Amino acid sequence: MVPSGLRAIFAAVLLLFTACESNSNDQILVSAAASLTDAFAELETGFETNNPGVDVVLNLAGSSTLREQILEGAPIDVFASANIANMDQVVGAGQVEGSPMVFSSNRLQIAVPRGNPAGITGLADFANEELLIGLCAEAVPCGALGRTALGAAGVVPAIDTNEPDVRSLLTKVEAGELDAALVYATDVASTGGVDGVMIPQDVAADYSIAVLADAPNPTGANEFFDYVLSAEGQRILMDQGFVSP
Repeated sequence: MVPSGLRAIFAAVLLLFTACESNSNDQILVSAAASLTDAFAELETGFETNNPGVDVVLNLAGSSTLREQILEGAPIDVFASANIANMDQVVGAGQVEGSPMVFSSNRLQIAVPRGNPAGITGLADFANEELLIGLCAEAVPCGALGRTALGAAGVVPAIDTNEPDVRSLLTKVEAGELDAALVYATDVASTGGVDGVMIPQDVAADYSIAVLADAPNPTGANEFFDYVLSAEGQRILMDQGFVSP
C-alpha cells in the first residue's frame, strides 16, 4: 500500500503534468474537499455552461491531502476546504491570493446501512465495542469535527477504522462493513444506500474557498471563486443540503 504522503505527492505530480499539457487560459484546476463532490460537480457544469470553452478540472480528496498537495507545489487555481484550519495553513505558507471566504457550512449526521440493522440511536452507541464504528481520520475535517461532537457528548468511541475522507467512510457504511459512522448530513442525503440518524449537538463545519497565489489561470480562478459565492452558486450548494454562510 502506498503511504498517504506519497499518494499526495503523486497526485500533485499528476496535476502538474495535466496543467503542462493544457492551455491554462481555458482550464481551471479546482481542489475541493471530498464532501463537496456532488455540489462541485454541479457547480462545474453550471460554470462551464456559462463559460463555453472553459474546462473546470476537479481534484477531490480530504482537505488535509489537498493542503499537502498545494504545499508540495501542485499547480492549483482554487482551493475549497471543508474547514478553516487547513485553509489557514495554506494562507500561512503564503499560497493564497487575497483573502479566503467562507462559502458554506455543513453539519454532522450518523450514517448507518439501510434499515439501521444495528439499531443505532445516537452518539452513545459509538462507545459500544461490539459494533463496527468508523470515523474520518483525525487530520481530516470530518474526523476532527466528529471527535469534537463525541467529546461534547462525553463519548469515548470504540473506533474500528479511520478513513482518509468522508466518501471512503460512506462507502464502507453503504457496503454494510460498518454499523455506524460520522459523516456530513449532505453525504447521507447524496446516496440512497444509507440512512441517517440525527445528533443533537450543533457542531458545524465551515467551508472556505480561496484563489491560490501561483494559480496557473488567475483570471479563471477568480471567475470560479466569484461563481461559487454568487446567487446561482449558493443555490446549487443549498440544493445539495449545504447551509449558506
